[in-house]
Amino acid sequence: MSATLQQYDQAVNVSKEIFIKKAKDYGTSWRVLRTISVIDQIYIKALRIRNLQELKEQKVADDIPSEFIGILNYAVIGLIQLKKEHATIDELSVPEVTELYDQTVTAVKQTMIAKNHDYGEAWRNMSQQSLVDLILVKLLRMKQILENDGKTLISEGLDANYTDILNYAVFALILMDEQKA
Repeated sequence: MSATLQQYDQAVNVSKEIFIKKAKDYGTSWRVLRTISVIDQIYIKALRIRNLQELKEQKVADDIPSEFIGILNYAVIGLIQLKKEHATIDELSVPEVTELYDQTVTAVKQTMIAKNHDYGEAWRNMSQQSLVDLILVKLLRMKQILENDGKTLISEGLDANYTDILNYAVFALILMDEQKA
């Protein structure tokens, strides 16, 4: 498990570095995004990965790892937006958004640790294709939750789905990094 924790932190740190650099370039313009818009941004990235997996041809420079990083970072955005309770044009400072990023990822990592205990790191035997499909399933579920005015009868809410999406993206980044080594 200690190797997983190190790999997890490494994948998150690469993603966080990009997130913070973009916050310095663009501010937190993403604060204007409503939940459906965040979900759609992740959907676009996951669908692109799936298309690249199937077509085996790429015409735009962004590679699959960078798309998983984007998914991870948009999941963080989604969780922050849920915590902030509404979209707004109000900006967050870089130190404030850095703290929110860290808090969000720490909470999500704790979920991963608990699930890894129960599932025995089953994700290590999964394909990248399955991880993308699971992300897409979570996104479609989230869209349905929004159609139901955010209410569920017995299912997890938006936050749990963002958490799983973030962890699936980290797992994909870890597995790709291992394949390079």
